[in-house]
Amino acid sequence: MTLEAFADTIVPGERRSPDDRAIAGVASGGGAVASGAIELLEQPAGGIADALEGLALTLNDHAEDYAEERGLHLDDDVPAFVALSYEHRAALVQILTTPGHPEKQLWVGLALFSNMAFDSAAHMSTHDAFAAGHPGLLAIGYARPDADGLFRFPRFSYGRPLARLHPDTTATGSPA
Repeated sequence: MTLEAFADTIVPGERRSPDDRAIAGVASGGGAVASGAIELLEQPAGGIADALEGLALTLNDHAEDYAEERGLHLDDDVPAFVALSYEHRAALVQILTTPGHPEKQLWVGLALFSNMAFDSAAHMSTHDAFAAGHPGLLAIGYARPDADGLFRFPRFSYGRPLARLHPDTTATGSPA
């Protein structure tokens, strides 16, 4: 729940239900959590899966300190970071990611995973992401594959080709 709240602070989305506490609900559509941020964090290839429990505990410790320093009352029914309002979550994340903070690299790394889940569906194939209606890829307008399942881009992203094809390039795009 704490890591979901962190991911939602980075890329906000709408609540999954009226009683959802992890998702602050400050944006419409799916955010980092709906895009699979937790699934991405749990992938062994990311190198952070074994540290997630410790990160959640540390983030809650920071949230308790933050709340105490500001005289905020936290609901004991949820973890401390989850109990913070979205505005206070964002303020705490800003503190944790500020240059000079001793744990900055940890929190920036966690934020990057939240972004990756949203804007690239890094934890799944692009075909599977589209089949599942991945909210991040849809929101950023990622090009869908053609009917045959291949990705083609009839218009150049910069409005022009970046280079001419080499004359020996085969029909499949491989150099001869």
